[in-house]
Amino acid sequence: MFCFNQLASAQTRPRESGENQEEEKEPQRGGLIDDSTKMVYGPTTTLYFQEKNLRYNNMEKIALDTGLTGFHNFEPVFRNGHKYQGLANIGSAAKPVYYTLPGQIGATSGFSAYDLYYHSPDSMLYFDTKSPYTKLEAFYGGGNRNMLNVAFARNVNPRWNIGFNFNTIKARKTLNPNARDDNMVEQTSYSLHTNYRSKDEKYFLLANFSRMHHKVFESGGIIPPSVDSTSLYFTYEDSKVWLSNSEATDIRQDYHLYHQYNILEEWQVYHVFDKKKQGLSFFSDLTTSDSAYFNYFGLPRMINEDSTYNYHHFSEVRNEAGFKGDFGPVYYNAFVKFRTGKFTSPNFDSEYKFNEVYIGGALRGEINDQWSFEADGEYLIPSGYRINGYFHSPFLDVSYTKASYKPSAMQEMYRGNHYSWTNSFSNIGVDQIKGVIKADFAKISVRPSLTINRVNNYVYFDENQEAAQADGGAFMVIPGITADFTFWKKLRWQSEVIYTAITGDAADAFRIPDLYAWSRLFFDGPMFDDHLYIQFGVEGRYKSSYNAEAYMPATQQFYLQNDFDVYAYPVLDAFVDLRINRTRVLFRYNHLNSGFMERQGYFVTPYYTGLKGSLDLGISWYFFD
Repeated sequence: MFCFNQLASAQTRPRESGENQEEEKEPQRGGLIDDSTKMVYGPTTTLYFQEKNLRYNNMEKIALDTGLTGFHNFEPVFRNGHKYQGLANIGSAAKPVYYTLPGQIGATSGFSAYDLYYHSPDSMLYFDTKSPYTKLEAFYGGGNRNMLNVAFARNVNPRWNIGFNFNTIKARKTLNPNARDDNMVEQTSYSLHTNYRSKDEKYFLLANFSRMHHKVFESGGIIPPSVDSTSLYFTYEDSKVWLSNSEATDIRQDYHLYHQYNILEEWQVYHVFDKKKQGLSFFSDLTTSDSAYFNYFGLPRMINEDSTYNYHHFSEVRNEAGFKGDFGPVYYNAFVKFRTGKFTSPNFDSEYKFNEVYIGGALRGEINDQWSFEADGEYLIPSGYRINGYFHSPFLDVSYTKASYKPSAMQEMYRGNHYSWTNSFSNIGVDQIKGVIKADFAKISVRPSLTINRVNNYVYFDENQEAAQADGGAFMVIPGITADFTFWKKLRWQSEVIYTAITGDAADAFRIPDLYAWSRLFFDGPMFDDHLYIQFGVEGRYKSSYNAEAYMPATQQFYLQNDFDVYAYPVLDAFVDLRINRTRVLFRYNHLNSGFMERQGYFVTPYYTGLKGSLDLGISWYFFD
């Protein structure tokens, strides 16, 4: 669905994106000279936008975010409100807790366990800077869970900007590390980007290149006490785990180009080019104790008795061409798209190839800044489609999506040392209706919501860790509410509650907790004559008990299980976020209530315990020279 609201650089809760961007006491974009005639640069002179702003003729450039709200949730799972199920470490495999609509209705690789940590081309920020801009961010998590982010951009001239991003993750094992640098996750990723417009502003170009090398040294989770009576669940560093000689790798590389030309003032033609590839591997030395893990599940060794080496490669090339423009208050777009690609493995008898042709278009009508409607759709010839509709008003947002999309390539064909299948699944069908009532006032915001999903022919991984297609459908009714209250000017309380009810023949294919709750209570205000901005408080989360999906490292997939209850357990964190000038600092103590509960700890996935009590530190600097 096309969304034209103000952009945020990361997913946040209602009223957080861009909020609390405290007054910087810096000149606006048009005034770069202070009272001493000195040139002054800062967040308000460095603006960014995304490709969708240019493509959908909604070219609003956004100032850098200097706000503190939610800053302590630095790593991706925390930043997404724990609506991802992971393995309780930065960079570990993760999947959405709630059913999500597909981003691509055509063929995909199906290896998405590390999507959360990939800076994909569609998330790229493009800049317009008055001075060289640099961002440095470092996160030092307790137990050596570390992240480093570097971003740089500068204008070569007023019409041409270049930049790059560099990101690393080095996260020590939270379960059974052998040394200080015995890491579970090691990632290095980088991207290059540029944007250019011609002197007459008829031609625009956006281009980027992205690459990620993501390596995970798998543990397989804690050995159940029923298998080894000396194995305990909440000993963390002293836990007994299944795997110590197994690793998974996800390598991705993308080339992306978008450019357009204004033939007339209200009519543009455009072209999009993508070239992507993804290489997935898993290795395990079966001459070591790691072999017990695969024996526990009774898995065969179909290729090699002494080691497992699974390798799969997915690649695609996409070309899209179309025209777009504005006819008064109405935006229009039409396009044709061609995708070609293949999914290969040394163990395949033949390659999985695809050639896909799409046609589609979009309309948007804007009555004013507060009232608008949008509609878009695409048709994958001869089968497959997606239709979206969206209505936006000051009081109510409503959306509807209907789609029929292909199962992933790896769900259709897979060859490994322990698993092998060839399937011919039907398309998956989905209808989704979402509505949000917006009651926003000066100090109070309450937003009730309702999501209704109907999913047919859902493809999932069953109790045997193999791809399967559900008979019939599942019907989900998901009411929720978010609230944001300000008391006594500087005390804020934010909360979200979601309830999920699933019925239908395929209901058991979805493992979602009945109840999700999140809440944050904090002080928010400037101190010392506005020289220091500070937020401090507590944040809690809760999921009701459910048989969450388990994780199989060999296939890099989550699968159904019926024996392990990821029981309900409230988790409380304490945090302090500070900003001095352009520097932000975070302190967060995880699992503040550890040792005060009836249970010793909690699980995020079967046999993977959540974080124990630990202190995290993070810092973010902006530089403008």
